[in-house]
Amino acid sequence: MKNIVLSGVVAALIAFSGCSSKEPAVDDQAVNNNVEEVAPAAPEEVKPVETETVASEDSMVSSSKSEYNMNTIESKMPTIYFAFDKYNIASQMQDKIDAAAELGKNVASNYKVKLEGNCDEWGSDEYNFALGLKRADAVKKALVADGIDASRISMVSYGESNPVCTEHTKECWAKNRRVNFRLLP
Repeated sequence: MKNIVLSGVVAALIAFSGCSSKEPAVDDQAVNNNVEEVAPAAPEEVKPVETETVASEDSMVSSSKSEYNMNTIESKMPTIYFAFDKYNIASQMQDKIDAAAELGKNVASNYKVKLEGNCDEWGSDEYNFALGLKRADAVKKALVADGIDASRISMVSYGESNPVCTEHTKECWAKNRRVNFRLLP
């Protein structure tokens, strides 16, 4: 058995050690014939960045009563608040949704609406993202019931990642359980 192993090792050493110490021959002429001469490309000119400013008159939407810009309309949109661990709309919030629907049908009719669902810090991240989406969906359904076209409404959930208050009090947590309205062009 030792002879078989020993002869195998010797055979392997002979096979891997090689016999030649010569450098391989390279045909320089064949290599030079196959390579094309390429001139370095000139760097391209970089065009300066063009900026465009929009005059405040161009960012206005005309209404029969007066003119409003998107930020002004958005500032009039209410915030809808929710009870702890709930996504149903409380009766005292229904008036705010009705007011938002009126704004959406009249003054903000040229804009799309993004509903941003938010939660307090209680619960896991996954749970709060789902709860924020349920809250935004409840507001969307209420707006559609009030006459806003569903294709104008988009939703996003920020879960607990977008707090307006960071104190560890019941009042602060209540401020974070909300749906905000954002207008999109």
